[in-house]
Order: sequence, then C-alpha cells, then structure tokens
Amino acid sequence: MFGLPWTILLPTLLGSVLAAMNCSVIGVFIVRMNLSSLGFAMSHAAFAGAALGVAVAVLDPVWMALLFATLAAAFLGPLADASRLNTDSIIGAVFPLTMALGLVFLNKAPSAGIGSGALSLLWGSVLGITMQQVWTLASVTLGLLVLLAAFGKGFLALLLDRKLALATGIPARGHFYAVLFVSAIVVSISLRITGGLLIYALMVLPASTALQWVYDIKKAFLLAPALGMIGAVLGFVLSLVADLPIGSSIALAACILFLLSLAVSPKRRRRAFAKAAEE
Repeated sequence: MFGLPWTILLPTLLGSVLAAMNCSVIGVFIVRMNLSSLGFAMSHAAFAGAALGVAVAVLDPVWMALLFATLAAAFLGPLADASRLNTDSIIGAVFPLTMALGLVFLNKAPSAGIGSGALSLLWGSVLGITMQQVWTLASVTLGLLVLLAAFGKGFLALLLDRKLALATGIPARGHFYAVLFVSAIVVSISLRITGGLLIYALMVLPASTALQWVYDIKKAFLLAPALGMIGAVLGFVLSLVADLPIGSSIALAACILFLLSLAVSPKRRRRAFAKAAEE
C-alpha cells in the first residue's frame, strides 16, 4: 500500500480521522447511558440499508444506509416509551432483525456486488473515498459541534440523570431522540470507513478509554474524539505496514488503546485502593 499515491491515501486518512472523531463523540452518549447495543442496532440497520442498495443496483448504498438507520432511530425511542420497556431491551430485539435483513439483501446481491461492494460494507474499504465524501464527513463533524454547543446543557443533564432532567423542565425525551437520530446519521456516513461489523468498536472503545481517565463528562467529550483520531491514525499506519483492511486495523488500534488504558487507569487504581482499605 506504500506505493499508492497521496491523492488516494490523503482522503483515506482524513476520512478515517473524521469518522473516528464523529463516532467517538456519539460513543460518549452510548457508553455513559449504558446503551452499548445502540451501536449494534444502528450499525446493522445501516448495513441492511446499504446491502439493499447493493442488491438493487439503482439505489445508492450510502443513502439507503442513512434511510434504514434513521427509520430505526424513529421507531426505537417511541417504541421503548410506548412499551415501557428498557430502551436497551427494545434495541436488543431490533438488532437481530436488521442483521437478518442485511444478510438476506446480500444474498440477493449480484455476484459482482458480493465480490466487491457488498464485502466492503462488512469490513470497510476507504481507498476509494473521494474528497467530496471527506467534506461530507467534515459537515457531519461541524453539525455535531454546533449541536453540542447549542444544546450542551440539556445533553449533560440527560447523561447525568434523565428523570432529574425531566423534573427540572429539560426536554430529556427530545434530547434522547436527538441522540438516536444523530447516531443514525454518523453511523450511515461512516459505514464506508469501518464497515458494518466494525463501526461498533469505533463508537464504544474510544469513549470507554476516555472514561477510564476522566470523571467530568465535558472532558470525556474532548478526550474521546482525540483518542478516536489517534486510533484512526495508528490503524492507518498499521494498515499500510501490514497490508491489512483499514477498518480492521483501526478497530485493533482502538482496542489496544483501551486495553492499555484499562491496565494503567487511575480510576482502576483508586478502586483497588478503596477495596483494600475496606478489607
């Protein structure tokens, strides 16, 4: 891969970094609210839509991914409220449906699609990414920053205690639905980078790593995307050196950062000291 021109490598690197940053920001919500299955549900809803786009050649896989993911977001929140079940339980029920649909659509895809575009939906393939697509990712990043700046207090209240936020007059339900829809958009636009099976790692691992180091949620929103971008760069380099799929390489790098942080986390040491003191 070192022989590839920078006209290909530069958009790939920029796209990977932006996708990692966007997913890591959403990951703070997912990890802090104990909605780890949301990453599965959204990524596989997007995967199912993209697979349908591959099967029906006239449909753009990216836009179909966005359509399926936003439809999933539109149903998840109200369905959880109407059924009075835990949101994570509803997400767990939706996940196998979207995964099954994705595999059904892949089965119906032309053999040429299965050999190229369809598999890239599973594992990620960003070497064909264009600068126009990089600008699309950058637009999503800008939108995330504007959203957090405009409604940051409401989101922080949601993360601390949803019931308390409602009691103080903050529209926590609307903020929660916004998290679902933004997750759908980020996952859909980033699907090309890491693939449907690996984007979950990019959403959860950097945020989990950041929360090993900080207690302040505001700091987590700064540290998580920074770690996500570091993981993307390390994964990009690993992909070049070892000639591995870039999505897999980014996921490996993010996992290594998480395990290292887990081993030396100050939070872990404090918990160990507290436990020893109790004994």
